[in-house]
Amino acid sequence: MKHSLAVVVAVLVALAAGPVFAQAQNAKRVDLQLVIAVDVSQSVDRNEATLQRDGYAKALLDPNLLKAIKNGRNGRIAITYLEWAGWGLFRHTVDWTVIDGEDSARQFIAQMNSASIVSGRGTSIATAIDVATSLFPISPFPAERRVIDISGDGANNQGLSVTAYKDMALAQGITINGLPILNDQGGVGGSIADLDVYYSECVIGGPGSFVIAAQNFESFGQAILRKLILEVAGLGPLDDWERFGVPRTTKVQYFGPPAGLQPAPYGGTAGGPKKYYPYCDIPMRGTPTIFPSPF
Repeated sequence: MKHSLAVVVAVLVALAAGPVFAQAQNAKRVDLQLVIAVDVSQSVDRNEATLQRDGYAKALLDPNLLKAIKNGRNGRIAITYLEWAGWGLFRHTVDWTVIDGEDSARQFIAQMNSASIVSGRGTSIATAIDVATSLFPISPFPAERRVIDISGDGANNQGLSVTAYKDMALAQGITINGLPILNDQGGVGGSIADLDVYYSECVIGGPGSFVIAAQNFESFGQAILRKLILEVAGLGPLDDWERFGVPRTTKVQYFGPPAGLQPAPYGGTAGGPKKYYPYCDIPMRGTPTIFPSPF
């Protein structure tokens, strides 16, 4: 009898705790989990690395982005900042942080800027996707949308197959967007002149995925602001971008003087013949190939 009474009490306690747990989860729920994955390979010098951080800092404080965040169902997003370079080289610079206004944005920026600027040899987008994917399960802030935001100035030239890790992320319902930096180092250290096409074919994927390309590091800030607004608002290539001040052109957009915004010049971004895929791994000064898959 005592045993039965104990069971009944335990059940009642569990039932009473259920709504409390649900309320706690709802209090933590955000509209978007966003991993900002930033290239810090040796092709990115100290000045360029600073420009990247400054670009994110200014974007996170921009009134249009803060308005887009507030307009979400929960009025907040969760972001984390990841820096990556060659195979296995990364730093989880800023842990998951809720952004719900200017104050929380400034706190995130302060943490980001307090970290020393680092760099590593090689460019492994596979590492960026692998590590970024592993960060979602440890986020304490649940969300229906999960996005990896990858910026970089080169192709995958170290480690394992970038498309294998990309496919792994997409199978989990994660969207990958890209911000290739069309630096003036084409052909050096594994960089390629049409990095925007490469990102479109080999890096991005998932619902509403897109590429916004910066002509150089100086125009990075403008590009990342547009990109973050689209990600927060949940817009894709076929949505009404004009409502958020983003002209609708093609899947690839370009930012940087003097060209400004212009259509992508390569048909492959709109479903035409592929230039790189499936040969998405390009060893330094090598021929496009397919690195081994880890799966």
